[in-house]
Amino acid sequence: MNTIIIFSSMTGTTEQMAYALAEQLVKSGEQVVVKDAFDAFGEELPAYERILLGCPTWGDGDLSDEFIDFYEEMVQMNLTGKKAAAFGPGDSSYKHFARAVDILEDGLRACGCDIITNGLKVDSRSSDEQEIQTECKWFVERLMIEKMGCAKR
Repeated sequence: MNTIIIFSSMTGTTEQMAYALAEQLVKSGEQVVVKDAFDAFGEELPAYERILLGCPTWGDGDLSDEFIDFYEEMVQMNLTGKKAAAFGPGDSSYKHFARAVDILEDGLRACGCDIITNGLKVDSRSSDEQEIQTECKWFVERLMIEKMGCAKR
């Protein structure tokens, strides 16, 4: 399955997650393209079978400014039948922990995407590099279960 991973990153955590996910997918034999949201366009999404979006949560629960232009383009697209999931870091001290992941999932659903699995949320306050790698590996395992048609909906 060919996958595009689009992310924005402010402190480097979301970028780390994007490349960890890509590495695990490639190990599983997948074709993967990773792009910063600044360099991505909604019109390129239909070319991919799977779409993964990553964004940190800003403020009290918003998408980062760096992701908004891409997101506004994306929600205008018809992506019916595409497989999708979202990921991102958040700060557990806020009321809406990693809410950007939820916003991304809502936007993907609005475009017609099938959400493969619950979004991956990591706590940027307490997660170290090894923990993030482990979480990303687990997330990719969930994506692979879906690919084999075994995921529960």
